[in-house]
Amino acid sequence: MKVSKKRKVALTKLDQNKSYSIEEASKVVKDITTTKFDSSVDLAIRLGVDPRKANQMVRGTVTLPHGTGKTVRVLALVTPDKEAEAKAAGADFIGLDDYIEKIKGGWTDVDVIITMPQVMGKLGALGRVLGPRGLMPNPKTGTVTMEIGKAVTDSKGGKIDFKVDKAGIIHASVGKVSFDAAKLAENANELLNTVIKLKPSSAKGTYVKSVFMSSTMSAGIAVETKSLA
Repeated sequence: MKVSKKRKVALTKLDQNKSYSIEEASKVVKDITTTKFDSSVDLAIRLGVDPRKANQMVRGTVTLPHGTGKTVRVLALVTPDKEAEAKAAGADFIGLDDYIEKIKGGWTDVDVIITMPQVMGKLGALGRVLGPRGLMPNPKTGTVTMEIGKAVTDSKGGKIDFKVDKAGIIHASVGKVSFDAAKLAENANELLNTVIKLKPSSAKGTYVKSVFMSSTMSAGIAVETKSLA
């Protein structure tokens, strides 16, 4: 594969045999990113768990201190008495039966769907559409709640949910390359601390096996894990 001049220069700024602190990695990722658009910055966290076992599944939510840098489109599927609350919190789309019919027709032009416990019965038929896209509301991620306003505010303000995949890796975005390095580091540390707190009691041996930070199309930067208790 031919390596572009920009990528060659970028790679001179990265020691691929070194593990960096989160703070160092946050600076390096900005230096080695050459895309013309504002790339996302992601963490790939490899855990010493077996996701096939229910008692070793790691999933949760975290509110990043500085947000994700992305515009989050929120759909509130609520009864009429909750519409004003959803609107005041900044939901982009608000309704119930009309949006359920739109989703059945294939419409999924949103990033987060928030609903109420009593409405979940109506959403069962939408599983095939919403499930594969990760849009199905879930009480565990705070998207099925009576506190509609808070859920909308949290989602728009930097709340993300994460889940370990079949390979035992958590992939999550912690900001944009345009962020200050200090803000990227704070977001990354918030995610890592949350993942560490969720360590299953049944997980044996090394829990956090490796962490890599990267931006869209950049090389991965190894993060030093010894300091991660």
